[in-house]
Amino acid sequence: MNSAFDLKRFFPFLRWPRPTVASIKSDAWAGISVGLVLIPQAVAYATLAGMPAATGLYAALLPGVIGILWGSSALLAVGPVALTSLLVFGTLSPLAAPASEQWVALAIWLSLYAGLIQFLLGAFRLGRLSNLVSQPVIIGFINAAAIIIIVSQLPSLLGLPELFVADTAEVLHRTMAAPTSVLLTSAFGFGTLALLMASKRYFPRFPGILLVTIVGTAISWAVGYAASGGAIVGEIARGLPSLSALPSISFEHHRDLWPAALVLALISFTEAMSSCRVLARKRHERWDENQELIGQGLAKVASGFSGAFPVSGSFSRSALNLYAGATSGWSTLFTALCVLLSLLFLTDLLYYLPRAVLAALIMVPVFGLLDFSAFKRLFSISRADAAVAVVTFIVTIAAMPRLHWGVMAGIGLTMVSYLYRHMQPRIIEVSEHQDGTLRDSQRFDLPRLASDLLAVRIDAALNFLTGAALERFIVAQCSRDPHIKRILLCVGSVNEIDATGVDTLESLHVTLHSLGVVLYVSAIKKQVWDVLDAAGWISVLGKGHIFMTDHEAIAALRDPR
Repeated sequence: MNSAFDLKRFFPFLRWPRPTVASIKSDAWAGISVGLVLIPQAVAYATLAGMPAATGLYAALLPGVIGILWGSSALLAVGPVALTSLLVFGTLSPLAAPASEQWVALAIWLSLYAGLIQFLLGAFRLGRLSNLVSQPVIIGFINAAAIIIIVSQLPSLLGLPELFVADTAEVLHRTMAAPTSVLLTSAFGFGTLALLMASKRYFPRFPGILLVTIVGTAISWAVGYAASGGAIVGEIARGLPSLSALPSISFEHHRDLWPAALVLALISFTEAMSSCRVLARKRHERWDENQELIGQGLAKVASGFSGAFPVSGSFSRSALNLYAGATSGWSTLFTALCVLLSLLFLTDLLYYLPRAVLAALIMVPVFGLLDFSAFKRLFSISRADAAVAVVTFIVTIAAMPRLHWGVMAGIGLTMVSYLYRHMQPRIIEVSEHQDGTLRDSQRFDLPRLASDLLAVRIDAALNFLTGAALERFIVAQCSRDPHIKRILLCVGSVNEIDATGVDTLESLHVTLHSLGVVLYVSAIKKQVWDVLDAAGWISVLGKGHIFMTDHEAIAALRDPR
């Protein structure tokens, strides 16, 4: 019994339901549908990452299988995605030339480091650390990244590689020197955009990506697009990736990759996590974020050993997998089979695929990431969160190509905002409401329980951030009103207390005693009581000054002594 449990713990795919003929048919159809979309997308995202085209297919093969076998979401499609590819490009741009041997080596190590970070987070049950990347940070980063991706693809879409690196005169000269090539490239690019958007809107179940890939390649070959100066994918290495020894890079390059790998691990898992939540909600299933971290981490490690770049969970392909009727992880195995066949037999068919078509394949899914209304919503909810999103957005764009600085700035500002808010806890004077509870005296215009009694409630943890504020509030109230001779501290809202919180209560007790004021406390929760009792504060205050509930305190202290 224990061995079986342990086996399934280390090999979670053993929990998959036994396949039936009907389920295999559904999974085969869904897997092939995803595979036909994944093949051109993998090549496109390899281009976005600055990698050779074949590495996109490598990243779509073994990593996808490993991710689904050791993950917790059976229908999550793991492979190349836009955001992760952009992070790869941004990280490596200052370190090497795109598609060079050094670039590929750095991408392999980046994938290994990011995968190792995710694996360790999952193995040590630290999945909740991914929540450090708050929703405002995600909103700011994704919108900035979407703009960067779209803008970065415009030169390929228009056939003007010098668009952002040369002045206007040179761009015009290049256009006038080869107008046919520029017009033809633009026709491929904008035609693909139009077809993809129309397919997405009117025929959502049709594999529009596959259609435009086939049509674009056929037209490119027929009109001699490459001969007229058009940029095409060119030769893609045929065959399986070689699982060889890891390439050698300098220690300085290793060090440069570590912070980027951490950000990439957090961002890519946040992206995968959103897909897992949607899939779990629609399938009425539970998923384990720590197990998913292990699966995502192993998938990245597998991608690195395959000679490719970091992968992640794809929301669009996962949605297609579900939409096409997948019932289990078997669909991913059929997807991998499609990729395997393309690597062995079909790479030559992509030789004439225009890079303008690839640019459109990258841009169309990214349009869906743009959501500026989210900023407006954040402003209506919390200006502090909106500020975090805006700063993340601005820093991400300004720090291009080092996009991870945007995420780091967002996380840092989130921490500062969190600490600032918690340094100003809600501390109010309370009194008896008509329903018998203690409520905000000012809000409900309530008289004090007694003329010499001040009842105070703190709606926060009592710790190093809030302790000083509580002591200042009570001492200030006593100094302002000399008639106060008794203090009732209501701590029913205090869920935790640290050493500073205990020190605050000890100091407050001494200060009030010197002023001739008696301290009472009500509604101490067990976890707080245990800390105070261990510190000896309970015995110092005396149990006669402690009430188990607010009602007991009201009954005992309502009338002055």
